[in-house]
Amino acid sequence: MAVKVLVPTALQKFTNNQATLECSGSNISELFDSLEENCPGIKSRLCDEAGKPRRFLNLYVNSEDIRFLEGTETVLKDGDEVSIVPAVAGG
Repeated sequence: MAVKVLVPTALQKFTNNQATLECSGSNISELFDSLEENCPGIKSRLCDEAGKPRRFLNLYVNSEDIRFLEGTETVLKDGDEVSIVPAVAGG
């Protein structure tokens, strides 16, 4: 099963400067593991020690925020697109 992952510029140093990756996983949690296998070091930038997405990251599956779905247990299927979007703050 292939899931398209859109990687923000700040994390592309872990992906050999690739903005898009093809990974696998039946849910977001497994996708994090797949990303770590292919891009060592990236998981610690995405997840805290408990395996939950870091607060400053927003994750979307097909444009739907995972916070309003099932979080890291959000089911993925072949052809889904996962976007990793850093939070923007300022004033």
